[in-house]
Order: sequence, then structure tokens, then C-alpha cells
Amino acid sequence: MTRRRWSIPLAMILGALAILVLPAAPASAHATLEQTAPVAGTVLDQLPGEVTLTFSEQVRMVADKIRVTGPDGNRADSGKPTVRDTELVIPLKPGGPKGTYLVSYRIISADSHPVSGGYSFSYGQPSAVPNADDAGSSVQTNTVVKDAMSVARFLGFAGLVLLIGPALVLFALWPRRLSARDPGRLAQAGAGLLAVSTLLELYLQIPYTAGTTLFDVSGDAAREVMGTPFGAAHLVRLGVVIAAALLLRPLVAGRASKIDQTLLVILGIVGLGTWPISGHPSASPVPTLTVVADVAHLAAMSIWLGGLVMLFGFLLRRANARELTAIVPVWSGWALFAITVLVLAGTAQALVEIGTIDALTGTTYGQLVIAKVLLLAVVVAVAAYSRRITSRRFTPVQVPAAVGAGSGGYLEPDDTAEDGEAPEEEADRDEDEAVEEPPPVASDGDRKRLRTAVMIEVAIAVVVLALTSVLVQTSPARGGQSDTPPGPFDTTVSSDLLKLQIDISPGQVGLNAIHLYALKPDGVQPQTVVEWKVTAALPSKGIEPITVPTLAIGDDHAVGQVTLNPAGTWEFKFTARVDDLNQSTFTVQVPVKSP
Repeated sequence: MTRRRWSIPLAMILGALAILVLPAAPASAHATLEQTAPVAGTVLDQLPGEVTLTFSEQVRMVADKIRVTGPDGNRADSGKPTVRDTELVIPLKPGGPKGTYLVSYRIISADSHPVSGGYSFSYGQPSAVPNADDAGSSVQTNTVVKDAMSVARFLGFAGLVLLIGPALVLFALWPRRLSARDPGRLAQAGAGLLAVSTLLELYLQIPYTAGTTLFDVSGDAAREVMGTPFGAAHLVRLGVVIAAALLLRPLVAGRASKIDQTLLVILGIVGLGTWPISGHPSASPVPTLTVVADVAHLAAMSIWLGGLVMLFGFLLRRANARELTAIVPVWSGWALFAITVLVLAGTAQALVEIGTIDALTGTTYGQLVIAKVLLLAVVVAVAAYSRRITSRRFTPVQVPAAVGAGSGGYLEPDDTAEDGEAPEEEADRDEDEAVEEPPPVASDGDRKRLRTAVMIEVAIAVVVLALTSVLVQTSPARGGQSDTPPGPFDTTVSSDLLKLQIDISPGQVGLNAIHLYALKPDGVQPQTVVEWKVTAALPSKGIEPITVPTLAIGDDHAVGQVTLNPAGTWEFKFTARVDDLNQSTFTVQVPVKSP
């Protein structure tokens, strides 16, 4: 075996080792609030010296987004909050007024996604819950920033496809008689697009984590992002892209050495690793599995889609029938392998990130995965049709050393020489034999059908990339944070003004979390609610209505916490005011069980 054949497997091993030694974030899902002190909804005789929030994992604070607002609308917290393992401690000012206090927070979970929330408690006697927006403690994520982040992710995936696919085809399958200038420009454009996407994501992460608007960016917030695993991974990615763009030049010119080729493979694997390191895979319960699976998934996607772009945009237009009989069967084998890797890696990730059928069908993350799988199934069906054309019409034949960009390539003379035979003599023998071969069986009609199939694959794959861009911005189903959080009690009630989705968890004696989602009467579009009111009573035990503090964390979404004791059928009343004149009140019977 030649030294060139050893260089790529060795580079893949070194790249994989580089990925495995990079620091992964703690193995966990999005951080969830597990416990509060004081307990939500309680009325205290004395104002505590601090508020303690306990999360499911270690978290990072967002500057000036953790505060306690007193009943007078002023800040009641004192000093800087501190993080102790999984606890967030907020010191309080002594001598605060009596009434209801609002605790609001915005923290960053292990996978670099912000998590917001809040709750209230009372000192002395309950009062109106302070408004989060009026107090300057809004914890909502700006919609424009979130959408822009999805766009930046899409540009990154597109750049990855346009960089890796053309580079691989130029190295191994490009006919030497054809100019590599245009495919080289495409690969350089992919590198540029990837660099722009990386810089955009770095910038957008600042307002995304801080909960500010698109252009509301401070130096302190920027330094905070740069010091996180997300910032480090993106800086590494930017360096990899710049280095890869420099190494593309000798590859396009056909002068790439074995060292250049090896470095490109190592850079590719390390660059691919920056995606899982800065996202959901690094925070899964089994980070090694999901990080490796995500790298394999991205690599297979880039090779497959990038190869399709090269096939449709260049090879099927410029290569002659003889060259295509050498290229297309090899590419077909690559595509089949890439699809196999996509399915296996995607299955591994789905099992970890979703876990249950309910999470698959009842969460936004799971529903996006279903849509992605269905589209992928269509693409695979088209790919099977393409492979059928390839196997029947593009019959492999023995060809001279005419394919490859010069430094690597398909059927080089030193690869085809028999033992004891000089490469030059073998090339001459191949050329002589090529003259006597029958004409290729592929016709112009076959080429046209293959181009059409490839175009359909590319078009659907673009939609899959768009879904993936949204998917990486969505909380994994395992985190239990979705548009309809699962819980023992889940119902939807309707009126002429709106539909209200109600989730109460765990539906047992003790502390319960309430999620309210307002929809327009059609049940599809979100309905803006300007004010929420919730009460809970247990008439069978003589318990009068208790006001449940709620916090709006979106125009159509509110959360609250209430301690329910004893067990029984509690009567909840939910009031949603949509404007100054219109509101709807719903009465719901909620069974509360003993733990």
C-alpha cells in the first residue's frame, strides 16, 4: 500500500483524537429549576437574607439579568449573585417593605442556550406581583435575535457543504483535463460563507444570552461570551476555516503535497467537532457518544450534499461519458456510505436527545426531528433512483489515469501498476486497452435523468438544512422544555377569544409548576395576553381561592408555581386579558395526588 493511502486514515485518527481531548461540557440537559428558597407562593413572617435557586445542573449567570423586585417596584437584591455548584444565591437588602416579591433570572445552561424564568413569594402579606418589564427584569429572548441565529446556523451548514464536498471531489474524482478553477472558487466561497457564519454566531450569541435586542451589545457581555466554551469553539472554527482556505489553493492547482492533504483532513475533523462542542451533544447524558455521532453526521451530510452539488453543477455538465463511467459508480458508493452514516448517527443522537415516544410526538424538538426524517426518506428514495440509473447505465470501465486533480485522484498510475511493472508502462498499457473498449452505455437521456434526480435531492436537502438550523436552536426533548411541557395534568380549554393550553406538573401534593400557552381561536397562531390571573381553591376542604403568582416569559406564555396541599380535586381559575376590554376566564378541575 502506498504512503498516500495511509495518509488519510492516519489523519482521520489524529483528528478524532483531537476532538476527544477537547473539553466537553457537563453531561446534562437544559438546566431546569428544581427547588427554591423561599418556596414559591409562600407568605413569610420575616424577609430572608437571600434567595436560593437550585437547578438540575451547573449554570452560568447572565449579567444584570438576575434580580429580585420588591412590591414597590424597586430592586430588592443587594450585591452580586453567586453560583455554588447547582445553586444560584441572590442576596437581599434588609428591611424591605411587606408585600409580594418577584424573583426573575436568566442563566446559561451547559449547551450554551439561555434559560429564563421566575417566581414570587410574599413577606408579611401578599400584594400585586411586580411587573417584570416595568422593573427592568424581563427575561424574554428577542425574537429577531433568535431568528437571526437560525439564519446564521443555516449559512454555516451551507458553507460546510460547499467547502467539504468540492474539496473532496477535487482531490479524488475531478478529471484532470477539466479546469478546477470554478469548483475551486465554489470551495473558497464555502469557506468564506462559513467564516461569515462563525462571526455572525459569535456576535448574535451576545444579545441571545443577554436577552437584549439585536444591536444592544456591551463590551462586558461580549467578553463573557468569548470566555465560554461556545466562544472558544467558534474561535477555533474560525482559525480552521482560515487555514483550510489557504490549503485549498495548492489542491485546486494540483500541487497539494501529502502533508497538505493530511492537514486538510485533520483540520476538517477538528472543525466539525466545534459544532457538537458548542451545542446540545456536549450536554447530553453520554457526551462522548453524541459528540462523535454529531461529527460523523455532519461529515456524512457535507460529503453527500457537497458531492451532489459538484455532480449537478459541474461533472454532469462538463465530464464526458467516458469520465462519468469512472466517476459516477465511485460517487454512488460514497453516497450510499454517507447515507448509512447519516442514519446510524442520527438514530444514536435521537435516542439520547429524545428518549421516549411521548417526547418525540409531544415536543417541538421531536416534531422537527419527525419532519427531518420524512424529508430525508424522500431524499433517500430519490437517491435510490439515482443509484439505479448509475448501476444500469453508467457501467464501470477501466480508464487511464485521467481523473483526479493531480495530487491525489482516482486511478493514478501508481495505484494501477501491477507488481514489478513501472507506472509509466502500466499507464501506456491502459491507454492502449482503452482504445479497444466498447463505447460507454450511458446516453444523453441517462445523463439528463440523473441530473434531474440530483437536482431534486439538492432541493430537498436545502429544506433539511433549514430544519436542522431551527433544530439546533430548540431545546432537546430530553430537557423537558418544549412548547407543551409534559406533565400529569394537561388540557386545552376554549372561548371565543382564545384557546388556552394548561400544563400542571407534577400534579402531586407539594410544589407544582404551571405553564400557560395562549392561542388564537384557530388553535394555530399564538395569542398575545397582556395580563394573567390564576387562583387555586379546594372547596371540599374549605380552602378559599389562593392567588397563584404568574410571570409572563413570552407574549403568549406564562409560568407560575404553587404549593398544593392536601390531595384532592383543586379548582383553578385562569383569566387571560388580551386587551383593555376583552378577557376570558376558565374554570378547570385539577386532580392532585399524594406523592
